[in-house]
Amino acid sequence: MESKDYKPYPDSGSLFATKSKKFPKSPDYFGNIAINLKDLTNIQTVGGLTVVKISGWKKQSSSGKTYLSLNVDRYIPSETSYNKPQNREVDDSEIPF
Repeated sequence: MESKDYKPYPDSGSLFATKSKKFPKSPDYFGNIAINLKDLTNIQTVGGLTVVKISGWKKQSSSGKTYLSLNVDRYIPSETSYNKPQNREVDDSEIPF
């Protein structure tokens, strides 16, 4: 973490660039994300796996380090939203061919 005063917020976290990699397979970024496990509403499960959608923003800390700020997106579109195909009638009587 960036500071000893760091306070986690629900559904948010950070990723910082690794300063030096000890091994080729070492991670390029490290960090944490705080997820309230007691409130897993609107989290999608696919094939027995919990799918957590996250978003990230490139930011700069007060000390000048660039990092990714993370947020859990708990929104799952309902079946009646834009993902479901709409059955609309099309009036093609004015099409010139």
